[in-house]
Amino acid sequence: MNNTENKNKHKLIQYANGPSLEEINGTVKVPKGKGFWRTLLAYSGPGALVAVGYMDPGNWSTSITGGQNFQYTLMSVILMSSLIAMLLQYMAAKLGIVTRLDLAQAIRARTGRTLGIILWILTEFAIMATDIAEVIGAAIALYLLFGIPLIYAVFITVLDVLLLLLLTKIGFRKIEAIVVALILVILFVFVYEVALSNPDWGAVFAGFIPTSKTFASGPSVGGMTPIQGALGIIGATVMPHNLYLHSAISQTRNINHDDDDDVASAVRFTTWDSNIQLSAAFVVNCLLLIMGVAVFKDGAVKDPSFFGLYQALSDTSTLSNGLLVSVAKSGALSVLFAIALLASGQNSTITGTLTGQVIMEGFIHMKMPLWARRLITRLISVVPVLFCVTLTAGQSELQQHEALNTLMNNSQVFLALALPFSMLPLLIMTNSEDSMGKRFANKFWVKLLGWFSVIALTFLNLKGLPDSIADFYGDHPTAAQLSDAHMIAYFLIVAILALLIWTLIELRKGDKRLAAHLAEMKNKD
Repeated sequence: MNNTENKNKHKLIQYANGPSLEEINGTVKVPKGKGFWRTLLAYSGPGALVAVGYMDPGNWSTSITGGQNFQYTLMSVILMSSLIAMLLQYMAAKLGIVTRLDLAQAIRARTGRTLGIILWILTEFAIMATDIAEVIGAAIALYLLFGIPLIYAVFITVLDVLLLLLLTKIGFRKIEAIVVALILVILFVFVYEVALSNPDWGAVFAGFIPTSKTFASGPSVGGMTPIQGALGIIGATVMPHNLYLHSAISQTRNINHDDDDDVASAVRFTTWDSNIQLSAAFVVNCLLLIMGVAVFKDGAVKDPSFFGLYQALSDTSTLSNGLLVSVAKSGALSVLFAIALLASGQNSTITGTLTGQVIMEGFIHMKMPLWARRLITRLISVVPVLFCVTLTAGQSELQQHEALNTLMNNSQVFLALALPFSMLPLLIMTNSEDSMGKRFANKFWVKLLGWFSVIALTFLNLKGLPDSIADFYGDHPTAAQLSDAHMIAYFLIVAILALLIWTLIELRKGDKRLAAHLAEMKNKD
């Protein structure tokens, strides 16, 4: 190693324009010519890291409250969101494996520097929005389990950087195993609590069939309409950062990129891994909604925050049957809920940090150690949470809980803003034979479903934006505030559409340059 390389190695911020997540890229060996299950086991892991984002603390209150307010009506929304997620994650993983570029690198290779910086900032806001939910979830779990005052618990969440430092020393395969173990903890808790509630399974399965009520604008229950509940579930399920993450960590397996059959095998087994793990996330989200219907009495949860749900699980007057009441008296239901909440927050810590590094390297060619990346993101995310806790310190407990819940829900608006700028480029690039080759470009049915998913999700997110902005004014905004919220939302919609058009133009130009370059290389050969 020469002196320049040695100096760069010890710099906090470095230039990066190499393989995605270079330290772990191609480090996991996979067997050749072995059976299906042994090969699948070797490819299993990245799907778990992706699935974490589909069951993070941001999902919990939307699903449980949706169940409380509308019974099983929104089960079909969870199903549709999960199927769309499987399709998008398949395309993201395939992009990474075939092109050896993650989504951020692939976009940046086709666009100019200015647009790259704008998209980086937009995606950073989306990551910070999810981090706010993780801070709130982990801090509340620490408070509920150990009685640590909230303001101190928020600071303690910063220390998860030490956990990340430890994990970076033990190898990526072990990180995957830890994430899977935490997912199993979450799954066990909710399977146990729902099993005790003995739900109406006929009504559960009937809820998977969408009806006219699913996306209706009325009635309003607890300040929520079915369309708002559906948008909340969609927004908390399909997240932009997961597409960047999957396109990067799908490259951790060591395969022969000169052999199309080996690449095809990697795509196949990575898709199996992703779909299995996302199916687990789908089950968890279904269980959360079923909890809202079957565990609690109808309308019993007045406080949909994590505090309220914890208290409702220990309050025998809110529970739906005698078996639940007898278990609740021991405190087991509420403690298990808090443990699952803490596990969810820690899982999201790992994936959020990796995603932040992916987009920083891909969009602006900057790199820093994972612990530094984590510390900066977490410290920025802690600020609004601390501000919220401090501001409501003199108010009633219910007002404090509602304020934190509102902050978490309102922060998710950034996900709606950023989602189209990951979905649309992903679809366009994986549709392209110039980028993917004829064998790996999306087939007609994938293109059709992809365009439907991208257009539908973009439309629903933009449609829900006025209500999302209005939520910043509280539960009872005035007519003037509603007018202001709609004006802000319409301005944002115009800005998003303009930025999308700019992105499309740049991507089209980039694809033409790529096609011309490939044609030139072919002629030389």
